[in-house]
Amino acid sequence: MRKIIVSAAAAALLASGSVAFAAVKHTTGTIKTFDTTAMSLVLDDGSSFTLPKTFKDPGLTVGEKVRVSWDMKGKNKVAEAVKVAK
Repeated sequence: MRKIIVSAAAAALLASGSVAFAAVKHTTGTIKTFDTTAMSLVLDDGSSFTLPKTFKDPGLTVGEKVRVSWDMKGKNKVAEAVKVAK
């Protein structure tokens, strides 16, 4: 019984470690293209992001400096939030 508990605890510890690597990342840059129809955002450094269907445009314009909080979903970078950088 003790071996089962120790094994279960070890498995839980290993599983929780992989969650830490799934943290949201941040990128700052200038908007090169912004398309609300295609739900896409491209920064001047070539970083491309897909915007979620729930995205609310805070009035973004091309040439504006922004901070994008994003996470990988499959092979796509999906923007969780886009805020104007100061």
